[in-house]
Amino acid sequence: MTKSRLEAFSDGVLAIILTIMVLELHWPKDASWPALLALLPGLLSYALSFVFIGIYWVNHHHTFQAVHKVNGAVLWANLHLLFWLSLVPFGTGWMAEGGTAVLPVFFYGCILLASGTSYTILTKALIRSEGPDSVLAQAIGKDRKGRLSVVLYSAALLLVWLDARLAYALYVVVACIWLVPDTRIEKRLQHSKGLASKVPSGDGNFNEE
Repeated sequence: MTKSRLEAFSDGVLAIILTIMVLELHWPKDASWPALLALLPGLLSYALSFVFIGIYWVNHHHTFQAVHKVNGAVLWANLHLLFWLSLVPFGTGWMAEGGTAVLPVFFYGCILLASGTSYTILTKALIRSEGPDSVLAQAIGKDRKGRLSVVLYSAALLLVWLDARLAYALYVVVACIWLVPDTRIEKRLQHSKGLASKVPSGDGNFNEE
């Protein structure tokens, strides 16, 4: 089974998610700074969610660069990820309305934690499909950033009951961690292509094709 339909479907879903979020934004009721500032919580929530969806899209793209085929388990794991990401507009809107109220921030964190966990499940399904010696398996390694994200989300869900702003701050921290480009897969692909471009010559030396 080829991966092109899965990638196209995922891109379409993520594009719809972003469209829904931007359509939920409201403009100021009048041309004044107070009216604009009243909408600031919604704008900040939208910006944070846009960054998160962008991070997932970028990493999804990089991950599938190292994939040659997909199977049924991968398809369902990908749908599982998209399900949680499709709830981001709902969580964003509720958090925008509630500001730093505990329950909306907690629910938003649950969506982020579930999304991060489902992405880990997807990568594991891909590694099982590709094999333990595949480029993807070597690039992912121990996935320290993924594990750290889950730990920070879990901590945020505990801290939110003390102060919702602490949880919000941890959400921003995770976003900042992933904003740093993750080049593991690209480096591994370039390395494997470099090895493949070398063929042994008759004298036992390796020459470029």
